[in-house]
Amino acid sequence: QVQLVESGGGSVQAGGSLRLSCAASGCMSEIYTAGWFRQALGKERECVARINWNGGYTYYERPAKGRFTISRANDKNTVYLQMSSLKPAATAVYSCAVSRYSFRPQSSEYDYWGQGAQVTVSS
Repeated sequence: QVQLVESGGGSVQAGGSLRLSCAASGCMSEIYTAGWFRQALGKERECVARINWNGGYTYYERPAKGRFTISRANDKNTVYLQMSSLKPAATAVYSCAVSRYSFRPQSSEYDYWGQGAQVTVSS
């Protein structure tokens, strides 16, 4: 079992930067892939980025490339999402999740989810 807790959310002016953290606890051997998702009000949840837990391979959805960076702490129990050049359209609840088995999981293949962190970008 894995527990995930996001932190670092808040309000930021357009063009600013923010770093989200996802602290994982429990059985680290059950984490194969970690991902960041966001869901804006009235819209479907979408994947932002994912990272292979042990190998460090990363993937970004096209709109996030060059603006968002997903990384893993040296002790491998915390995943970060560095966001820069933020626009109001990035306003959403951001959640981290882990998949136990899939290298490139679909949303339904993530097994554990954090509670989410609100990010608000003001114009």
